[in-house]
Amino acid sequence: MGWIGQARTGLVQARRWLLHPMAPYFMLIGATTLLVGIGLLEVYSASTTNNLVSGKPELGTITKQAVSAAIGVPLLAVAARLPVRFYRLLAYPLLLVSLLLLLMVLAFGQVSTGGNQNWLEFGPLTIQPSEFAKFALVLWGADLLDRKEKRLASWDHLIVPLLPMAGLIIGLVMLGGDMGTSMVIAAIAFALLWVVGAPGRLFTVTSAGAGGLATLAVLMRPSRVRRFTEFLSSTSADPTGTGYQAAQGFSALSSGGWFGVGLGASREKWGQLPEAQTDFIFAIIGEELGLIGALAVLALFIVLGYAGLRIAMQATDGFVRLASAAVTGWLMAQTLINLGAVLGVLPIAGVPLPFVSYGGSSLLPSLAAVGMLLSFARSQYRQGTGAPAAADGDGPRDGAGYASSSAPAKLGSRPPSARGRAAEKLGHAP
Repeated sequence: MGWIGQARTGLVQARRWLLHPMAPYFMLIGATTLLVGIGLLEVYSASTTNNLVSGKPELGTITKQAVSAAIGVPLLAVAARLPVRFYRLLAYPLLLVSLLLLLMVLAFGQVSTGGNQNWLEFGPLTIQPSEFAKFALVLWGADLLDRKEKRLASWDHLIVPLLPMAGLIIGLVMLGGDMGTSMVIAAIAFALLWVVGAPGRLFTVTSAGAGGLATLAVLMRPSRVRRFTEFLSSTSADPTGTGYQAAQGFSALSSGGWFGVGLGASREKWGQLPEAQTDFIFAIIGEELGLIGALAVLALFIVLGYAGLRIAMQATDGFVRLASAAVTGWLMAQTLINLGAVLGVLPIAGVPLPFVSYGGSSLLPSLAAVGMLLSFARSQYRQGTGAPAAADGDGPRDGAGYASSSAPAKLGSRPPSARGRAAEKLGHAP
């Protein structure tokens, strides 16, 4: 019975640690650090041989990614120490800059080999403004809905101007041909509406509208039609054409076994798998690290999502709750779209795996967003008592808007004074 007692003691201690108010803080740091580290290793593995095959500098890709990480980690550290009011002040300037850059992309943007126009070149620097627009929508949407809290019982205040602005950003991104990023931006808008308690009818209407526009976008480009029909049939329907990338990704995953072929020993990275260091980096992870390594990466993303939701649930300040949930929705939606494409359960959308895939334009905003979450969690512990937030928000709050009573708030709920009125007028139960 001794080992049973030790196991029970360990479980009690683990539960106590998970319930500690600083647990999300350390979860975020640990999961993000490991994902960035794994990303650097796998980008190095996937890109060096591919660069040799294509005649590019062997270390060119990993050097750029390492520079992005070297910039992103201090950016995360700085973001983790900024106060909440800074992020609220940043919302409108960042949104305006993002819109300006998206317009510049349409006028002066670089066209990729796939026909998309998503990039801006500033000398040696190349950026993808749509990645920064995600963070801008998170901050602006959270600030907007929090300021309009008492007016959200009306449909026009709930929808306008959030959905028109999200639609404008999505439209600008879609004009550049990037449907995958548009899906992530739509997920951010949906996350914001869900947290403020939008009724199910609104999600039904907006989902139907988004589905119709997505169908139209697919039909407007023959390459998307071929990719979608290939997905609906099977990856083997045209393994040398549209289905080639998916087929090679399956080949990489299936050859990894339980423990993989070894770090750096991938065979698919020798030119067989297109975009191995970006969209299909998870296939290389599965091949080199096996099922165990792939599940470990999935577990890190689950930890990341759990920590983000914990921070959102503990916050009683509207902006903190909305921003935390929107960032979590952004990162989890992007992860699901990428992994779904690699595993063959979703069409290939060209979306990078957060923190892991090659690309500084994706890595830097993601690290800044995690730094903001760390700021919220750190402020809770430093200024408050460290107890979970109250469900009704009546307890004392610290500077980040966290309550110091013992019951955690329910995500997607509002204080009865605001949520109850909105529910009654919009026709749904609070």
